[in-house]
Amino acid sequence: MAAKNGGDFVWGVLGASQIGRKVVPALQAGAGMRVGALAARDRGRAEADCARYDIATAYASYDDLLADPEIDGIYNPLPNDLHVPWSIRAMEAGKHVLCEKPIALTAEEARALEEAQARTGRLVVEAFMVRHHPQWIAARERVRGGGLGEVRAIQTVFTYHLTDPANIRNRPQNGGGGLYDIGCYAINTARFLFEAEPERAIGLFDMDPAFGTDRLASGLMQFPGGRQASFVCATQTVPTQRVTVLGTKARLVVEVPFNAPPERDLTLVRDDGADLFGSGAERIVIPAADQYTRQAEAFVAIVREGDPRDPAPIRDAIANMRVIDALFRSRESGALERV
Repeated sequence: MAAKNGGDFVWGVLGASQIGRKVVPALQAGAGMRVGALAARDRGRAEADCARYDIATAYASYDDLLADPEIDGIYNPLPNDLHVPWSIRAMEAGKHVLCEKPIALTAEEARALEEAQARTGRLVVEAFMVRHHPQWIAARERVRGGGLGEVRAIQTVFTYHLTDPANIRNRPQNGGGGLYDIGCYAINTARFLFEAEPERAIGLFDMDPAFGTDRLASGLMQFPGGRQASFVCATQTVPTQRVTVLGTKARLVVEVPFNAPPERDLTLVRDDGADLFGSGAERIVIPAADQYTRQAEAFVAIVREGDPRDPAPIRDAIANMRVIDALFRSRESGALERV
């Protein structure tokens, strides 16, 4: 599909969201693209964000934005429970869709997006921006290259502190809770590094008695060959994030794995375990990059050069949701669940 307007790919944004305030400037900065419109149910918020980011058109209706013939693609950062219905409506309106994670609340819901993609010929991709950051590409190259030996385990910690009852992350009816919000990253990056799908998974959950969402969740995933990935995610502890990849020869630490600031260089640490004080550590500097801009550019490249009906991106999203489904099932069964 050729983009309109002299080659520019024109984005439309659904909602005046907090994550959108990170992503919209990144979309504006992408080569060969711009943001043409933003919609919010509160016209004042839509107009304020359009003024902030120099966006030409503000809509007070998502449907009005979808009807705009200038728009090529939609960025969907709506609450989790609205990801599937509005992504399908966007594809049916002839728009490609970059949808925030988690792309759905279940794998079955995500499969409805696969069907819509096949039916409409419009691309839908889950917005795991981390896969486009050079630090994750470098980490996977080191896993592939054998510099860590045989990688046997991956450990992830990702936490923040949020107790606002009005925030959608604390509202179960909107798909809130830590596993959906940040645990999904631990699953996605483990699958990315192992380049495989987990066979079984089990989770432990502590539920907030007032919110009804998981405020602390731990997960363990078993991959082929006896490999394991584990994680802790929390919404009411001190903010932190770290990923450790354990091989037979060395470990690799991703120091700022998820919320990588676009203006700062990052560091991977490879340690051969010579001692417990880091004498065998090598610090690998990764130049600053905007992972959101790179994600958008990769998305547009698929639209322009690939086949929008290619099922690979949406099938990857479905695979991630299958793991989340298994972890939630294990909360009820207390057992390892097949993915």
